[in-house]
Amino acid sequence: MKIAIYNQKGEKTGDMDLSEGIFGLPWNADLVHQVVVSMQANMRTPVAHTKGRGEVSGGGKKPWRQKGTGRARHGSTRSPIWIGGGVAHGPTKEKDYSKKINKKMKKKAFYTALSRKLRDNEILFLDKVDLAKSKTKEAVAMLKSISTIKGFENLASRRKNKALLALAKKSVETEKSFRNIPGMEISEARNLNILDLLTYKYLIISNPEEALALWK
Repeated sequence: MKIAIYNQKGEKTGDMDLSEGIFGLPWNADLVHQVVVSMQANMRTPVAHTKGRGEVSGGGKKPWRQKGTGRARHGSTRSPIWIGGGVAHGPTKEKDYSKKINKKMKKKAFYTALSRKLRDNEILFLDKVDLAKSKTKEAVAMLKSISTIKGFENLASRRKNKALLALAKKSVETEKSFRNIPGMEISEARNLNILDLLTYKYLIISNPEEALALWK
């Protein structure tokens, strides 16, 4: 399949052939959901933790003798039914939420999301991103220029989760230029995953030939 390549002024500079194996896959909601849930679970850090009866302080002595007081029998103030006692069956930080993800599943889900974004006209290919200075003004001017491309009219005005700019290789100047623009995220193409694709509305790929070679 052929796709148009643009420059940062919003002008078409040529065409490029895309792999059907990466950008031509049908939507598979079950696969995408399984991989996304697994990745989110693997990112989860257990924080909630309650103390059981073996962790709370006190309780070394029997509160009162077993018989003759007229009160219920108790052996320790650490019991969950006592105020200040341990919590029964509460959350603990030792719980492991991680899930295994097959590498082939993860890659196919990533390709499936790319294919869907391409069909929805949410991927823009730029021949390069070359800003003269590390200035936010330069980046804003570029976004306004490429927002003239059909289908990307909201790119300049959208604020939340606007776009993800994928670079073929790290560029400190580009990162500095875009970091103060709301809703923009800069990343190297080799570090992208399906969560990134689903978080941001648009995907802008700079130097596509080099960037796409990293996903094979």
